[in-house]
Amino acid sequence: MSTELPPNDFSLDDGYWQSLLNDVEAQAPDKPCAGEHRAATAPRRETTEAQWQTAQRALDNAEAIQVQAVGCNRGGLLIDWTGLRGFLPASHLYGLAPHLSEEARRAELSRRVGGEFTVRVIELDREQSRFVVSERLACTEQTRRNALLADLAEGQVRTGTVTNVCDFGAFVDLGGLEGLLHISEISWGRVNHPGDVLKVGQVVQVLIMSVDAVQYRIALSIKRLAPDPWLTVSERYQVGEIVSGVVTSIVAFGVFTRLEDGLEGLIHVSELAEGNFLHPRNVVCEGQLVCVRVLHVDGAHRRLGLSLRQVDGNALPSQIPEVSETSEV
Repeated sequence: MSTELPPNDFSLDDGYWQSLLNDVEAQAPDKPCAGEHRAATAPRRETTEAQWQTAQRALDNAEAIQVQAVGCNRGGLLIDWTGLRGFLPASHLYGLAPHLSEEARRAELSRRVGGEFTVRVIELDREQSRFVVSERLACTEQTRRNALLADLAEGQVRTGTVTNVCDFGAFVDLGGLEGLLHISEISWGRVNHPGDVLKVGQVVQVLIMSVDAVQYRIALSIKRLAPDPWLTVSERYQVGEIVSGVVTSIVAFGVFTRLEDGLEGLIHVSELAEGNFLHPRNVVCEGQLVCVRVLHVDGAHRRLGLSLRQVDGNALPSQIPEVSETSEV
């Protein structure tokens, strides 16, 4: 697989490519020359299929990699990456003046042998043994990333795309930089797994919580885009009133019931039903809509006590939750 080189790049036909490799490999380590130079620290190594597969992943993922220049020719630098030999064309070197004389150009390329470069893979062909990289492209992306990072600030609201969902949260692409949306910042309500509410490719609005320019770490939140429902819970629910809720979780000591997104109350096992029953699951099931009586409200400790047992079968709720079985972001 290969990608097109940007305009005005150094052209590599099969004959030149082969002659380039032969010419550089033929240079004795103790007899370098200014125009065609080979680093004495880079002995020839056989490449493996695994190395080509790793390079292919770097190309497919537009990944920046670190390579070392081990030789040079009039066209650019011969590079080494974990044993895989490739080429960095002079036109893809960052900071190389375009109008140098032939002698100055060769001297400048020779000076860079032995150095390390951050590059992007731009051409890869296993059959033709082509492995071409660009420092210029990597620097352009790095510049764009740095500009985006400088533009991000705590408190901003941004639109991003979910790129990965894992057990502890999700990663969101903000346009060239990824931020972490921790599971605890997805919703004010309980989220058993990020995959329950987020999917790869989903477009979401997020709040920038913090930006670490040194480590390139960005902390994101979705739940903070909406007010914390517990801060005003006592204004909306009073002791003794009957409300509707959706059973979200059943445990041995009781049943958690969602009254609204981000607000769950507990029906203790003693408040489920009269008489004896082996387990709360014998009384209700997850997803069931129930009418409950509010027993106590404690917004400071984020607790809401409910009772199913103390509700008359004919009683009508004063509040009906507008919630779905699975909350969506």
